[in-house]
Amino acid sequence: MTETTLRSAGPANGPVTRRPATPGRRRRLVGIDAARGISLLGMIMLHALYEADAAGQPTWSHTAFSGRAAAAFAVLIGVGMTFATGRRQVAPRAGRPPATALCVRALCIGAIGLVLGEIDVMLDSVVLPYIGMMILLAIPLTFLPTWAIAGIGVVMATAMPAAVQLWQPHLPEPSLGNITFGYLAESPMAVLSELTLVGFYPALPWLAFLCAGLVIGRLDLNRRRTALLLIAVGSALAVAAATASSLLLQRFGGLAQIWAARERSGLSEAETTELLTFGGNGTTPTSTWWWLAVDGRHTGTPVDIVGNAGIAIALLGVMLLAGSLTHPGVRRLVGAVQYPLAAVGSLTLTFYAAHIVFINSDFDNYDATTGCLVQVIAVLVIGLAWKATVGRGPLEGIVVVLTDYARQQAVAAANRNRAAPLPPATDVATVAALAMRGADVPEPAVGAPDGPELRSRPSTAIGTARPPNAAQYAAPPERTGTVYHAHSSRSPRRRTKRRW
Repeated sequence: MTETTLRSAGPANGPVTRRPATPGRRRRLVGIDAARGISLLGMIMLHALYEADAAGQPTWSHTAFSGRAAAAFAVLIGVGMTFATGRRQVAPRAGRPPATALCVRALCIGAIGLVLGEIDVMLDSVVLPYIGMMILLAIPLTFLPTWAIAGIGVVMATAMPAAVQLWQPHLPEPSLGNITFGYLAESPMAVLSELTLVGFYPALPWLAFLCAGLVIGRLDLNRRRTALLLIAVGSALAVAAATASSLLLQRFGGLAQIWAARERSGLSEAETTELLTFGGNGTTPTSTWWWLAVDGRHTGTPVDIVGNAGIAIALLGVMLLAGSLTHPGVRRLVGAVQYPLAAVGSLTLTFYAAHIVFINSDFDNYDATTGCLVQVIAVLVIGLAWKATVGRGPLEGIVVVLTDYARQQAVAAANRNRAAPLPPATDVATVAALAMRGADVPEPAVGAPDGPELRSRPSTAIGTARPPNAAQYAAPPERTGTVYHAHSSRSPRRRTKRRW
């Protein structure tokens, strides 16, 4: 969805500015684009192929990609957000330009998703509106330190599913269809509830994936040690989630409790079996808290979120590690695999939209396997050709143009605010108070011929305050043998002289 480019941010105490690209400062991380390309291809295979075989069991594509491809997509969205904010904590005074750009990006992605929802009649899970909501919710996180983002991610992955389980009976029933402009205009609160809590990709629980991406994006992604760390942590999370779910359901009787509460859930025996086997639609029934121990796809449980986050983190670590290999033969082999994936990953927004349009058009008259192969081959070939000739995708270009314009306007507004002088200070005490608080001391207005002029204001305590000595705000005298020093005494007008 976003370009994976190392960009230098502006100073921490000023507006972010865009510097000219140089080879040392602006370089794409191929591993991140390759991981994004794998996520897109996983979504294509998941949508094009069947989710159940002749025996009624999940197919390999459903097992490999259901829930996991979208989760990896969300983690990589978080990584991309760090590149838009200089890969560091955003200073409040410099926060308007990147926050504005991210807000515009989120609205553009959400709007494209709503357009796709209007034309889609087959796939009831267009992810773009949810991605837009996730980005909007994650913008305040860019102002926080890394440890705070990690803590919020843990809370979203563990406590938020329980909160959704508690609130779900009191929320509007989700349509579980594609969100459109008409649905948004008719039921804005229902849309908000569906986007954030009870939809197919609920943004608040899924914010854990973006938190993981924000933390990863602030690491040194060029180091091999970082890639190994991501592989180790991701694998540990995935194994721990699967083990915890198995223990809770099998050894501690969670599965038996779920079946005992089946009648309260309103599901039939076949529907309960399908939910346990293939996963849900973003949430689980509220008949028993033991549903939160289920590791089903798109169930939004803690083990589901932690497990999918672990797989996404490990995938990113593998791609970064592959890109860091230095042996010539191995590097050429890795490049032959990674470069096509990276080309696809740099055009994900365009290819995702084209995929949604294609599977709902009259051109998709193939069987499942043939249609999947046609789309995968087309995406790889077109991605390589487009990347080698044009570069940026059409939808990516629209989003970049709009976000760059929004960033420039925010930078201009921040510069105007910084350049605008504050009202003149009333007296010396006011000037000293401003300086002690770290605020900008207002520039005195130029008036009298013999120096700057400071206007006094009426004081509520003493009538009219006496204006300070104007000479102390004038330009320093030329060095002609005497240097003037201002003492840090109570009276800022007290001065002494020292011979040169």
